[in-house]
Amino acid sequence: MTMKQLAHDLKAAVEDVLPALRAITEEEASTPPPKGGWTRKEILGHLIDSAANNHQRFVRLQLETDLRLPGYQQNNWVGSQRYQERAWADLVTLWSAYNLHLAHVVVSIDPAALGNGWHGPDGYLTLEETAVDYARHMQHHLNEITTRLGAE
Repeated sequence: MTMKQLAHDLKAAVEDVLPALRAITEEEASTPPPKGGWTRKEILGHLIDSAANNHQRFVRLQLETDLRLPGYQQNNWVGSQRYQERAWADLVTLWSAYNLHLAHVVVSIDPAALGNGWHGPDGYLTLEETAVDYARHMQHHLNEITTRLGAE
């Protein structure tokens, strides 16, 4: 997959899901699932954290060929930022703006840097693998947020 196509897909994912996210009420966003787990607010907060972590990777991996980067303690990040206390509309705005920016970053990636990689807790990933995985991960959680609507 080219970075141009990936950037297009990121932007399209944001634009496609925004109406559904905006239709979720504050109460729906704040209610935990029946079997436990994160609320929609916390899932979207997790996606904001993922954007922040991957933003660093997308930029740094264009500047250096081989990096050691810290892992991401997702439960601690979500908990320490107390996304549950934020307004749903604010989280949707932040998430969408950040990902539209990341689409711009991704389309601007120097193709010569795509093979640059980083060592993390889950092994070695190239910049290209990191970008593709980011989009997959985001879509997974967006589906989790939006498909829960029919289950309530």
